[in-house]
Amino acid sequence: MAFLRESEEHTDLDGIEKRATSVAQLLLDRVAATPNGEAFRFRKDTGWDSVSWQRFGDRVEALAAGLVALGIEAEERVALLSATRYEWVLADFAVLYAGAATTTVYPTTNARGVAFIVADSGSRVVIAEDDGQVDKLVEHRAELPDLRHVVIIDGAGDDDWVIGLDDLERRGRELLAESADVVTERVRGIRPEHLGSIMYTSGTTGTPKGVRLPHSAWTYSAAAIDALHVLGPDDLNFLWLPLSHAFGKVMLALAPLIGFRTAIDGKVERIADNLVELRPTIVAAAPRIFEKAHARIETAMAEKGGIEKRLFDWAVGVGLKVSRAEQAGQQPSRLLRIEHAVADRLVLSKIRERFGGRLRYFVSAAAPLDRDVAQWFDAIGVTVLEGYGLTETAAASFINRPGEYRFGTVGRPFPGTEVRIAEDGEILLRSPGVMTGYHNRPEATAAALDEYGWFRTGDIGRIDDGGFLLITDRKKDLYKTSQGKYVAPSAIAATFKGLCPYAAELIVYGETRPYSVALVALDAQTITEWADQHGLARSSLADIAHDERTRAVIAGYVDRLNTQLDRWEQIKKFDIIDHELSVESGDLTPSMKLRRKAVLESFADDIDALYH
Repeated sequence: MAFLRESEEHTDLDGIEKRATSVAQLLLDRVAATPNGEAFRFRKDTGWDSVSWQRFGDRVEALAAGLVALGIEAEERVALLSATRYEWVLADFAVLYAGAATTTVYPTTNARGVAFIVADSGSRVVIAEDDGQVDKLVEHRAELPDLRHVVIIDGAGDDDWVIGLDDLERRGRELLAESADVVTERVRGIRPEHLGSIMYTSGTTGTPKGVRLPHSAWTYSAAAIDALHVLGPDDLNFLWLPLSHAFGKVMLALAPLIGFRTAIDGKVERIADNLVELRPTIVAAAPRIFEKAHARIETAMAEKGGIEKRLFDWAVGVGLKVSRAEQAGQQPSRLLRIEHAVADRLVLSKIRERFGGRLRYFVSAAAPLDRDVAQWFDAIGVTVLEGYGLTETAAASFINRPGEYRFGTVGRPFPGTEVRIAEDGEILLRSPGVMTGYHNRPEATAAALDEYGWFRTGDIGRIDDGGFLLITDRKKDLYKTSQGKYVAPSAIAATFKGLCPYAAELIVYGETRPYSVALVALDAQTITEWADQHGLARSSLADIAHDERTRAVIAGYVDRLNTQLDRWEQIKKFDIIDHELSVESGDLTPSMKLRRKAVLESFADDIDALYH
């Protein structure tokens, strides 16, 4: 196999090779090191409760003993079927303490999908959030003969098959009273190569595949991130990410390694309020969160108009000048520094207060982030460190470092990660974080991993002269027009979402066609606020989407987009989708990535109409 470019930074392994033998050992070590330090905060009634590492570790041990009492053996699977919450974290570490492996299941998965994952993974116990999730299992119980027990978080068990979380803990404490070292011995028995989790790909196309990740993959990813000094023990991380996604789960491995505090609340609608209330120093998120925040602030200022809007534009403009100078390796002039101090005091610091006022970094991954959006955040004084990884690489492979970042790239490889670019542009990775294979899928494993351990990511990209990786698009999403020109739809969509505050998504299409067309999915919040100011107050989203005034506004942004594209990439026609894309309707993955194939199939007639 020939390669166009290979990373030269993959040999830096200082400190990485001495990592813990397992994620369970990371927690055991943390409890011993800082037992009274704050570990987690979580919502309780209307406020926040806090637990120390000792208190957290004690409860994890009891729940782990409960799983042992239920008959769970080393490397057997326990599935977690719940939204992001404190109990998810307790359950995950309890599974690992028991020497078992966690199977992650998104709570939005339908009953048929849940049954497939539980059966395919061979999970013996499922820890489910509530009656609604338990009902999914009951519906397909006949297809799950190996499922011994269901543990319900919110609710009480009704028989020996369904038991409450408190009951699991009670059983565990009874076992610990008889054998105090039963859990500690399980932890000591875990080897780095032992299975730690099976994470099912969210499936933008086809049947989800179970990614087998050993403990060594997670401890590597955590140690590699720690080596970059992005987070420290004094940080407060606000964790809202889906914990069934690798991006969220790697943050759980990092917490005991570094010892920082984590506040947990998976309610997306509470993100803005939680930022102000918690005042975190680190937040990881998917690009859609940054796009929405940027759009909301920009549209709010546009609606205010007058002197406030002019002052805002001036301040952000000054911030952009400083950001661009620093990106170019230059020191801002004395006059610019004075202007920036004034702009920060009057405007920029107030914008940062919307995010709590203490943020050191945002971390973005899971999908491309428009470079202009990233630079806008840098201009207001909050750096977004964009990174890159996949479920198959235990989330982490590349990241922009503090003080060493380039907008529009996903940074340099982590210590211990090798990267190559194949002749067709596909990114190939090799590292201790790469999966051992797909569960029960030998053919898929062989297609993804070669004999030398190189993983085919399915992404197209290139490495620039500074060693920073630029992602072009998913290999399967690239298309060729009838004129023979390749188009990268995801890159175009990211640029458009950075330009248009009213767009949630842009679906670009043109496979074998003479030109490209697009469907625009509106952001309900920002477009409704715009509609209220433009004679469409109290209109439904469908009515707003069909109104000619809306079309004219969106057309203006499409025209701006086209000025930044090559001729064969330009959008010749577009249509507006009359409802919001959602996870529930199958348009988006739980990590808010577009299910491109599903959306194209749903709107095939609309797309075809754009060519007539």
